[in-house]
Parts: sequence; C-alpha cells; structure tokens
Amino acid sequence: MKNKWNVDSAHSSIDFSIKHMMVSKVKGVFRTFDASIEADLEDLTTASIEFTVDVNSVDTRNDDRDNHLRSADFFDVEQFPKMIFKSKEIVKKGRSEYEVTGDLTIHGTTKSETFIVSYEGSGKDPWGNEKVGFEAQGSISRSEYGLRWNAALETGGVLVADQVKISLDIQASKA
Repeated sequence: MKNKWNVDSAHSSIDFSIKHMMVSKVKGVFRTFDASIEADLEDLTTASIEFTVDVNSVDTRNDDRDNHLRSADFFDVEQFPKMIFKSKEIVKKGRSEYEVTGDLTIHGTTKSETFIVSYEGSGKDPWGNEKVGFEAQGSISRSEYGLRWNAALETGGVLVADQVKISLDIQASKA
C-alpha cells in the first residue's frame, strides 16, 4: 500500500559539486526544497516522487559566487526560480538499489535524467513516528540546461566544468 511521506528538511540535503579550473571542486547545497513522495516500502518501483528546489537557496559558502549563480549567467532565478524533478520510472537494480528516471527541469529546460537511489531503511523515532531514509547520486550536463557561462583558462581548459555531480540524502516521515 502506498503511503505519503514528508521530507524532513532538518535531516535531509541536496548537495552538488563541479570541477573548478580543471584542478579542484566547488561544492554547494540548496537550502530550500520540498518533495512529494508516495511509496509502498514493499515495492518501491511503484513510488511517485517529485522534488521542487528553490534555486535562490543555492549556497557555496561564497556570497559573490552564489550571487553569480543566481544571475542570468547561470540559473537566472528571476525568470526560473524553481528546479523540479518528477519520477517517471523506477527499476530495482539490487536488494536496496534503484534507478530512478524522471524529468528534470532547470532554467526552463526539461530533460530525462537517471539517479541511482539506495533505500537506507526505515524505523521509528523516539516519539513513534515512522521514518525512511534514501540516498541518491547522479550527474548532469549543465550546458544541456542552457547553463553555458564559462571562461577560458590561460593554461588551457575552462573555469567551470560541464558535469555537475548531485547527491541527495533524504529522511522522510510517514504522513
């Protein structure tokens, strides 16, 4: 039986990392997000998942960089304030591992993306509330979403890589 699950944002995160100057990584998070999850823990392939991220909540621990990411050079939060993922297909790949494919919309562009999701288990908190945990990993091409700003480096290569690694750690409570 499918149940509705509410994301516990105090115990969840959406993180990303991207190569910078071809030699290191910049890491960041989105502080504000919500999700609609309907799932039967006995058969997660029938789950329905939708994430909405407030792109203005991007945080890389550098105000200048965050403001640049919010600008028209990147996310253009004035015109495209939300990033949305809606699941379309979930395939079991192992005992607790799944491929979740869905439509990801960033900067007004929607593409199909697949994330590897691990079901971390369930349990009751000290107040009797049922909780579940999930971990997800994926990678997207930012240029496919129109996020093409870059600068050439004197030594060759570019300032900002195209591939963005995305990681989610989600704890949800049964509604």
